[in-house]
Parts: sequence; C-alpha cells; structure tokens
Amino acid sequence: MESLKELYKVGVGPSSSHTMGPQRVAKYILKMYPHASRFHVDLHGSLALTGKGHLTDYIIEKTFAPIPVTFSFHSEELPEHPNGMIVHIYVDENEIDAIEAYSVGGGSIRFKDESQKERIQVYQEKNMSEILNYVEKNGISLYDYVLRFEDEDIEEYLYHIIEVMFKCVENGLRTEGIIHGKLQLKRVAKSMFQQAQNTRRESDRERLFITSYAYAVSEENADGGQIVTAPTCGASGIMPAVLYYCYKQLHIEKKDLIKALAVGGIFGNVVKQNATISGADGGCQAEVGTACAMAAATMAWVYELNNSLIEYAAEMGLEHNLGLTCDPVGGFVQIPCIERNGYGSLRALDAAMLAKQLGYMRKNKVSFDAIVNVMKETGKDLSSAYKETSLGGLAKEFGL
Repeated sequence: MESLKELYKVGVGPSSSHTMGPQRVAKYILKMYPHASRFHVDLHGSLALTGKGHLTDYIIEKTFAPIPVTFSFHSEELPEHPNGMIVHIYVDENEIDAIEAYSVGGGSIRFKDESQKERIQVYQEKNMSEILNYVEKNGISLYDYVLRFEDEDIEEYLYHIIEVMFKCVENGLRTEGIIHGKLQLKRVAKSMFQQAQNTRRESDRERLFITSYAYAVSEENADGGQIVTAPTCGASGIMPAVLYYCYKQLHIEKKDLIKALAVGGIFGNVVKQNATISGADGGCQAEVGTACAMAAATMAWVYELNNSLIEYAAEMGLEHNLGLTCDPVGGFVQIPCIERNGYGSLRALDAAMLAKQLGYMRKNKVSFDAIVNVMKETGKDLSSAYKETSLGGLAKEFGL
C-alpha cells in the first residue's frame, strides 16, 4: 500500500476525481511539453458527463494557461477507468503526442498501462488481516505500525493535515451566502452551529455540533475551497467533523488526534488498495462509505478500544453504506453530497459507539476485508447511471 500522504492530500474542491486528478495530469503534461502551441483534451465517461459541474474543464484550462486548450466531451468510457482523458499535444499545428490518463479517485492519477506495482509501496501488508497480524506479532499499536513504515516527517505531515482540516471547518462555520452553481444552494453550517450552541438537550447539541462541522467542510468543498481528501473531496467533511468534535467537545489534544488520523487512514488505504475510493468506479459507497469507515475507526481509537473493536467499528461504517449511489444533481458536489457528509459523520460516531458496546458481548463475524470485497463487487454491479454520471437517481429526478 502507498503512503498515507497519497491518501490525505491538500487540494481544492469540489472533486478529487474531477478537479484534483485532472489538474495533476495537466501539470504533468505541461512539465513534459512546456513549449506546446496548444492542447486538445478528450474527456471520457464520468469526466465528460459531470465535468462541467465538477469544474473539470475549468481547472485544466486554468492549469494550461496561457497555452490555449479545447475540449471534447464523450460519454463512452475509456478501457481502464470511468474517469478517463486523452490529452493531444500540438506544436505548430502538428500533433506530437497523445497521452491517455485516468483520475482514479482521491486525486490519484494513472497513465495508460501503468500498473499498481509501479507505484511506491510503503506498506508490504495488503489487507487489514495482514496488518492486524503484523501488529499483534510485533506487539505494537496501529499508530506504531504507521510510524514504522512512513518517512520520518509523517507526524509533521499529519499535524499539517489536521491544521488544514480545522481551518476548513472554521472557515465554513464563518461563511454565509450561496454556493456557486445553478442549484443556488444556501450555506447553512453557520446557522446549524449557532443552533447547536443554543440547544439545551445535550444529546441533540452534540450531534448538531458534529453535523455542522461536516456541513462546514462540505460547503467549503462545494464552493472550491481548500480541503483535505479524506479519502476524496466529495467525502471530505466526515473525517474533519469527527476530529474537530473530538478536539472541541471532547478536548482531545492534537498530538493524540494525529494518531487517530493515522489509524483512520490505514482503513482508507486498505479500501483504496483492494477496491476503490472513486465514486465514478464504485458509487458513493466508495467515497462516503470509506470516509465513514475511516472516521468510525478514528473514533474507536479515541475511545481507546482494542484493535479488533476498531476493526469492528470501521466494518460497520462501510457495511451500512453498501449500495450507496453517486447521483449528484446537475453534476455539482452539493445535492446529496453535503447532507450525506453530515449524515455520514453521525453514522461514524454511532458505529464506534456500537462497536464499544456490542464488541464485548459477541465477536463480529464480518471482517473489514470481507466488507471491502463486498463493496468492490457491489460497485461492479451498480448501473453506471448511479456512479457519478448524473444519469440516474436524484440527478434524473431533478432533470437539471
């Protein structure tokens, strides 16, 4: 598996697959061909169908500027992934190269015929079972496992990730107005936070706080603000909401929260390695489902649960998001995405609480690896209309 630095990336919204990934492809090509006269980009599959709402063409054009670029949009998918693109490079009106690239989720990119083995593998263990066996055999914690294999600066990096997440929450809680795009969706995180402050019933207050944090980040993401992929832009509100809740309401120090962040990242890495975190490939179960599993593991770590119960929490977080569709209205990462992040943060909290209570009564019979495999197969079986194409579900019902 790759480094957690490849899972937690700082970038801008609204979509890691449709904005961050294509931007990275464009930067790579621009570095190769800085003297190109012009570019033409063929966007395929999900990049074409929801590219306008996700600002795909905008970010590519901005990255290539001042070199001119034109676009073609093709609904058919390229062979290796639903988020495919071909960039044609011209010098003096002669095409000198055409590069086929894929945005595979979480801002990660892959070029045609590039295999997973060619990527730098930091962790040799391939699934959660192997990881849990390793830490038990070596008598170390899951956080120690991360420290053993990552670079020496991983703690500094995780601190930076926490800071960016928290700044995003706080920006979102301060900002009012209308999110860009034709949906004209009003920001509500600030009002929700104020409502939480004025709510007397403790249980309602706590849940309103965590939901307002998720909304704050998701609204920032939808408006093109700076966020952290956790594991994607579309699901970027869930992990920060849980971590900020732990910081503000539970008074957990940042030095302990970076450990929880790392543990949650292990579970996200396992999903990324063995299934997908791309909504275009696996539906929203791959994005919000994975984020919910990561946040549930994070919360279980905060509760000081043992490794098997942390796994139990993460498994529940993913299991009960199986089959979740990706059907953004109008191609914008707004409806149902923002609300879904709020809901996912509450589910993560509940999964950790249930693992804490149920885990001491009986052993969970479903492993995290098993549910990852089920999610992968479920994603394959989902109609393409429900995988970030805006051709079905809510998007079709609204008809925008």
